[in-house]
Amino acid sequence: MPTKKYYLSAITAFIIWGFFSLVLKPLHSYPSLDILFYRVFYAVVLLLLINLLFRKTALKNDRDIFKSLSKKMQRKTILLTVFSGFLLVTNWFLFIYAVNHVSLKSASFAYLLCPILTTILGYILLKEALSKWQWVAVGISLTSCVILSLGSTKDLIYSFCIALSFALYLIIQRKNNQFDKFIMLTVQMVIVAAVILPFFPKYSSVVPQESLFYMMLTLIVVLFTIIPMFLQLYALKGMKSSSVGILMYINPMINFLLAVFYFKESIDTIQIVSYVLILLSVVIFNGKYLFKSKT
Repeated sequence: MPTKKYYLSAITAFIIWGFFSLVLKPLHSYPSLDILFYRVFYAVVLLLLINLLFRKTALKNDRDIFKSLSKKMQRKTILLTVFSGFLLVTNWFLFIYAVNHVSLKSASFAYLLCPILTTILGYILLKEALSKWQWVAVGISLTSCVILSLGSTKDLIYSFCIALSFALYLIIQRKNNQFDKFIMLTVQMVIVAAVILPFFPKYSSVVPQESLFYMMLTLIVVLFTIIPMFLQLYALKGMKSSSVGILMYINPMINFLLAVFYFKESIDTIQIVSYVLILLSVVIFNGKYLFKSKT
Protein backbone atom coordinates (compact mmCIF):
# COMPACT_ATOMS: atom_id res chain seq x y z
CA MET A 1 0.00 0.00 0.00
CA PRO A 2 1.21 3.55 -0.61
CA THR A 3 2.79 5.34 2.29
CA LYS A 4 0.96 7.97 4.28
CA LYS A 5 2.75 10.87 2.60
CA TYR A 6 1.19 10.05 -0.79
CA TYR A 7 -2.29 9.69 0.71
CA LEU A 8 -1.82 12.95 2.61
CA SER A 9 -0.73 14.74 -0.57
CA ALA A 10 -3.77 13.54 -2.52
CA ILE A 11 -6.23 14.29 0.30
CA THR A 12 -4.79 17.79 0.83
CA ALA A 13 -5.02 18.57 -2.89
CA PHE A 14 -8.68 17.60 -3.11
CA ILE A 15 -9.61 19.41 0.11
CA ILE A 16 -8.08 22.59 -1.33
CA TRP A 17 -9.93 22.16 -4.63
CA GLY A 18 -13.17 21.61 -2.74
CA PHE A 19 -13.14 25.29 -1.76
CA PHE A 20 -12.32 26.55 -5.28
CA SER A 21 -15.85 27.88 -5.80
CA LEU A 22 -15.31 30.42 -3.00
CA VAL A 23 -12.84 32.35 -5.15
CA LEU A 24 -14.56 31.66 -8.47
CA LYS A 25 -18.00 32.91 -7.50
CA PRO A 26 -16.82 36.50 -6.79
CA LEU A 27 -15.57 36.56 -10.41
CA HIS A 28 -18.85 35.42 -11.99
CA SER A 29 -19.26 38.78 -13.76
CA TYR A 30 -16.01 38.23 -15.69
CA PRO A 31 -15.98 36.08 -18.85
CA SER A 32 -14.84 32.49 -18.25
CA LEU A 33 -12.17 32.81 -20.94
CA ASP A 34 -10.67 35.87 -19.25
CA ILE A 35 -10.35 33.99 -15.96
CA LEU A 36 -8.71 31.10 -17.81
CA PHE A 37 -6.32 33.35 -19.76
CA TYR A 38 -5.03 35.27 -16.76
CA ARG A 39 -4.91 32.17 -14.54
CA VAL A 40 -2.67 30.34 -17.01
CA PHE A 41 -0.38 33.26 -17.91
CA TYR A 42 0.09 34.25 -14.27
CA ALA A 43 0.86 30.64 -13.27
CA VAL A 44 3.37 30.19 -16.11
CA VAL A 45 5.33 33.29 -15.16
CA LEU A 46 5.42 32.29 -11.50
CA LEU A 47 6.41 28.66 -12.22
CA LEU A 48 9.16 29.65 -14.64
CA LEU A 49 10.64 32.11 -12.15
CA ILE A 50 10.66 29.50 -9.37
CA ASN A 51 12.34 26.87 -11.57
CA LEU A 52 14.89 29.17 -13.18
CA LEU A 53 15.87 30.89 -9.95
CA PHE A 54 15.69 28.12 -7.35
CA ARG A 55 15.56 24.72 -9.08
CA LYS A 56 18.45 24.69 -11.54
CA THR A 57 19.74 21.34 -10.26
CA ALA A 58 16.37 19.67 -10.78
CA LEU A 59 16.21 21.13 -14.31
CA LYS A 60 19.64 19.70 -15.11
CA ASN A 61 18.69 16.27 -13.72
CA ASP A 62 15.52 16.12 -15.79
CA ARG A 63 17.41 17.20 -18.90
CA ASP A 64 19.89 14.36 -18.34
CA ILE A 65 17.05 11.86 -17.81
CA PHE A 66 15.38 12.95 -21.05
CA LYS A 67 18.65 12.67 -23.00
CA SER A 68 19.20 9.15 -21.65
CA LEU A 69 15.88 7.94 -23.08
CA SER A 70 15.62 6.28 -26.46
CA LYS A 71 14.28 8.32 -29.37
CA LYS A 72 11.02 6.40 -29.19
CA MET A 73 10.62 7.14 -25.47
CA GLN A 74 11.50 10.79 -26.01
CA ARG A 75 8.77 11.13 -28.65
CA LYS A 76 6.31 9.32 -26.37
CA THR A 77 7.17 11.58 -23.44
CA ILE A 78 6.70 14.73 -25.55
CA LEU A 79 3.40 13.44 -26.93
CA LEU A 80 2.01 12.56 -23.48
CA THR A 81 3.13 15.90 -22.03
CA VAL A 82 1.55 17.91 -24.87
CA PHE A 83 -1.67 15.91 -24.62
CA SER A 84 -1.71 16.57 -20.86
CA GLY A 85 -1.59 20.29 -21.55
CA PHE A 86 -4.55 20.07 -23.93
CA LEU A 87 -6.54 18.08 -21.37
CA LEU A 88 -5.79 20.63 -18.65
CA VAL A 89 -6.90 23.63 -20.67
CA THR A 90 -10.10 21.82 -21.69
CA ASN A 91 -10.87 20.79 -18.11
CA TRP A 92 -10.22 24.21 -16.62
CA PHE A 93 -12.31 26.11 -19.14
CA LEU A 94 -15.27 23.76 -18.84
CA PHE A 95 -15.09 23.82 -15.02
CA ILE A 96 -14.96 27.64 -14.82
CA TYR A 97 -17.84 27.92 -17.31
CA ALA A 98 -19.92 25.35 -15.42
CA VAL A 99 -19.43 27.07 -12.04
CA ASN A 100 -20.24 30.56 -13.30
CA HIS A 101 -22.78 29.90 -16.07
CA VAL A 102 -24.39 26.47 -15.59
CA SER A 103 -24.50 25.53 -11.89
CA LEU A 104 -22.16 24.69 -9.05
CA LYS A 105 -23.82 21.28 -8.77
CA SER A 106 -22.98 20.48 -12.41
CA ALA A 107 -19.30 21.19 -11.71
CA SER A 108 -19.54 19.13 -8.52
CA PHE A 109 -21.18 16.23 -10.36
CA ALA A 110 -18.26 16.16 -12.80
CA TYR A 111 -15.98 15.17 -9.94
CA LEU A 112 -18.43 12.47 -8.93
CA LEU A 113 -18.10 10.92 -12.37
CA CYS A 114 -14.34 11.44 -12.58
CA PRO A 115 -13.27 8.83 -9.97
CA ILE A 116 -15.37 6.18 -11.70
CA LEU A 117 -13.92 7.02 -15.11
CA THR A 118 -10.39 7.17 -13.65
CA THR A 119 -10.78 3.78 -11.99
CA ILE A 120 -12.16 2.12 -15.12
CA LEU A 121 -9.55 3.72 -17.40
CA GLY A 122 -6.80 2.74 -14.97
CA TYR A 123 -8.05 -0.85 -15.04
CA ILE A 124 -8.22 -0.91 -18.85
CA LEU A 125 -5.20 1.18 -19.85
CA LEU A 126 -2.78 0.70 -16.94
CA LYS A 127 -3.87 -2.81 -15.90
CA GLU A 128 -4.33 -1.65 -12.30
CA ALA A 129 -5.78 -4.52 -10.29
CA LEU A 130 -8.85 -3.92 -8.12
CA SER A 131 -10.08 -6.07 -5.27
CA LYS A 132 -13.63 -7.37 -5.01
CA TRP A 133 -14.51 -4.74 -2.41
CA GLN A 134 -13.04 -1.95 -4.55
CA TRP A 135 -15.31 -3.02 -7.41
CA VAL A 136 -18.20 -2.94 -4.93
CA ALA A 137 -17.20 0.64 -4.05
CA VAL A 138 -17.16 1.57 -7.75
CA GLY A 139 -20.62 0.04 -8.13
CA ILE A 140 -21.95 2.08 -5.20
CA SER A 141 -20.44 5.25 -6.68
CA LEU A 142 -21.97 4.51 -10.06
CA THR A 143 -25.37 3.96 -8.45
CA SER A 144 -25.21 7.31 -6.70
CA CYS A 145 -24.20 9.04 -9.95
CA VAL A 146 -27.10 7.43 -11.84
CA ILE A 147 -29.48 8.72 -9.17
CA LEU A 148 -28.03 12.24 -9.33
CA SER A 149 -28.04 12.30 -13.15
CA LEU A 150 -31.85 12.07 -13.29
CA GLY A 151 -32.13 15.78 -13.87
CA SER A 152 -30.78 18.29 -16.37
CA THR A 153 -29.31 16.75 -19.53
CA LYS A 154 -27.26 19.90 -20.07
CA ASP A 155 -25.66 19.56 -16.64
CA LEU A 156 -24.90 15.89 -17.32
CA ILE A 157 -23.14 16.64 -20.63
CA TYR A 158 -20.92 19.31 -19.07
CA SER A 159 -20.19 17.06 -16.11
CA PHE A 160 -19.18 14.12 -18.30
CA CYS A 161 -16.82 16.23 -20.45
CA ILE A 162 -15.16 17.78 -17.38
CA ALA A 163 -14.80 14.36 -15.75
CA LEU A 164 -13.41 12.61 -18.82
CA SER A 165 -10.77 15.28 -19.49
CA PHE A 166 -9.46 15.11 -15.92
CA ALA A 167 -9.62 11.30 -15.71
CA LEU A 168 -7.47 11.02 -18.84
CA TYR A 169 -5.08 13.60 -17.39
CA LEU A 170 -4.61 11.52 -14.23
CA ILE A 171 -4.01 8.34 -16.23
CA ILE A 172 -1.32 10.05 -18.32
CA GLN A 173 0.46 11.41 -15.23
CA ARG A 174 0.62 7.93 -13.73
CA LYS A 175 2.14 6.67 -16.99
CA ASN A 176 4.53 9.58 -17.49
CA ASN A 177 6.08 9.90 -14.02
CA GLN A 178 9.86 9.63 -14.39
CA PHE A 179 10.49 13.38 -14.17
CA ASP A 180 10.41 15.96 -11.38
CA LYS A 181 6.75 16.75 -10.77
CA PHE A 182 7.19 20.48 -10.29
CA ILE A 183 9.08 20.76 -13.57
CA MET A 184 6.51 18.57 -15.31
CA LEU A 185 3.75 20.87 -14.04
CA THR A 186 5.68 23.88 -15.39
CA VAL A 187 6.08 22.30 -18.83
CA GLN A 188 2.38 21.41 -18.95
CA MET A 189 1.42 24.95 -18.00
CA VAL A 190 3.70 26.37 -20.71
CA ILE A 191 1.92 24.10 -23.21
CA VAL A 192 -1.46 25.29 -21.96
CA ALA A 193 -0.32 28.90 -22.36
CA ALA A 194 0.91 28.19 -25.90
CA VAL A 195 -2.47 26.67 -26.79
CA ILE A 196 -4.56 29.59 -25.58
CA LEU A 197 -2.20 32.47 -26.49
CA PRO A 198 -3.39 32.74 -30.14
CA PHE A 199 -6.97 33.16 -28.89
CA PHE A 200 -6.15 35.88 -26.36
CA PRO A 201 -6.18 38.95 -28.70
CA LYS A 202 -9.54 38.05 -30.22
CA TYR A 203 -11.47 36.52 -27.33
CA SER A 204 -10.20 38.42 -24.30
CA SER A 205 -12.15 41.36 -22.94
CA VAL A 206 -10.86 44.68 -21.67
CA VAL A 207 -8.00 44.23 -19.21
CA PRO A 208 -9.60 44.10 -15.72
CA GLN A 209 -8.90 47.12 -13.55
CA GLU A 210 -10.53 46.05 -10.28
CA SER A 211 -8.23 44.98 -7.45
CA LEU A 212 -10.70 42.21 -6.53
CA PHE A 213 -9.94 40.41 -9.79
CA TYR A 214 -6.21 40.31 -9.15
CA MET A 215 -6.61 39.37 -5.50
CA MET A 216 -8.83 36.42 -6.42
CA LEU A 217 -6.54 35.55 -9.34
CA THR A 218 -3.53 35.35 -7.04
CA LEU A 219 -5.40 32.96 -4.75
CA ILE A 220 -6.51 30.90 -7.75
CA VAL A 221 -2.99 30.60 -9.15
CA VAL A 222 -1.07 29.93 -5.94
CA LEU A 223 -3.54 28.19 -3.65
CA PHE A 224 -5.87 26.53 -6.14
CA THR A 225 -3.53 25.74 -9.04
CA ILE A 226 0.17 25.37 -8.27
CA ILE A 227 -0.05 23.85 -4.77
CA PRO A 228 -2.80 21.23 -5.35
CA MET A 229 -1.52 20.33 -8.83
CA PHE A 230 1.93 19.63 -7.42
CA LEU A 231 0.49 17.64 -4.50
CA GLN A 232 -1.62 15.56 -6.87
CA LEU A 233 1.29 14.82 -9.21
CA TYR A 234 3.42 13.89 -6.22
CA ALA A 235 0.74 11.50 -4.95
CA LEU A 236 0.69 9.74 -8.33
CA LYS A 237 4.34 8.80 -7.85
CA GLY A 238 3.34 6.37 -5.11
CA MET A 239 -0.36 5.64 -5.62
CA LYS A 240 -2.48 3.98 -8.28
CA SER A 241 -4.50 6.37 -10.42
CA SER A 242 -7.66 4.60 -9.19
CA SER A 243 -6.75 5.33 -5.55
CA VAL A 244 -6.07 8.99 -6.31
CA GLY A 245 -9.26 9.10 -8.36
CA ILE A 246 -11.49 7.73 -5.60
CA LEU A 247 -10.09 10.27 -3.12
CA MET A 248 -11.26 12.93 -5.57
CA TYR A 249 -14.71 12.46 -4.03
CA ILE A 250 -13.50 14.74 -1.23
CA ASN A 251 -13.74 17.62 -3.72
CA PRO A 252 -17.45 17.30 -4.68
CA MET A 253 -18.42 16.47 -1.09
CA ILE A 254 -17.05 19.85 -0.02
CA ASN A 255 -18.63 21.50 -3.09
CA PHE A 256 -21.98 19.97 -2.16
CA LEU A 257 -21.77 21.24 1.42
CA LEU A 258 -20.81 24.72 0.20
CA ALA A 259 -23.65 24.71 -2.33
CA VAL A 260 -26.16 23.88 0.41
CA PHE A 261 -24.91 25.78 3.45
CA TYR A 262 -23.02 28.72 1.91
CA PHE A 263 -24.55 29.41 -1.50
CA LYS A 264 -28.02 28.25 -0.34
CA GLU A 265 -28.72 26.10 -3.41
CA SER A 266 -31.76 23.84 -3.14
CA ILE A 267 -31.32 20.21 -2.06
CA ASP A 268 -33.60 17.18 -1.90
CA THR A 269 -33.61 13.77 -0.21
CA ILE A 270 -32.29 11.98 -3.30
CA GLN A 271 -29.18 14.16 -3.33
CA ILE A 272 -28.54 13.53 0.37
CA VAL A 273 -28.84 9.76 -0.12
CA SER A 274 -26.53 9.90 -3.16
CA TYR A 275 -23.80 11.76 -1.32
CA VAL A 276 -24.02 9.40 1.65
CA LEU A 277 -23.52 6.51 -0.80
CA ILE A 278 -20.49 8.29 -2.24
CA LEU A 279 -18.97 8.71 1.22
CA LEU A 280 -19.59 5.01 1.86
CA SER A 281 -17.88 4.09 -1.41
CA VAL A 282 -14.75 6.09 -0.46
CA VAL A 283 -14.51 4.27 2.87
CA ILE A 284 -14.98 0.85 1.25
CA PHE A 285 -12.50 1.53 -1.57
CA ASN A 286 -9.78 2.60 0.88
CA GLY A 287 -10.83 0.19 3.63
CA LYS A 288 -7.70 -1.94 3.41
CA TYR A 289 -5.57 1.11 4.08
CA LEU A 290 -7.88 2.82 6.57
CA PHE A 291 -8.51 -0.22 8.73
CA LYS A 292 -5.38 -2.30 8.29
CA SER A 293 -4.00 -3.87 11.44
CA LYS A 294 -0.90 -2.30 12.94
CA THR A 295 2.05 -4.65 13.14
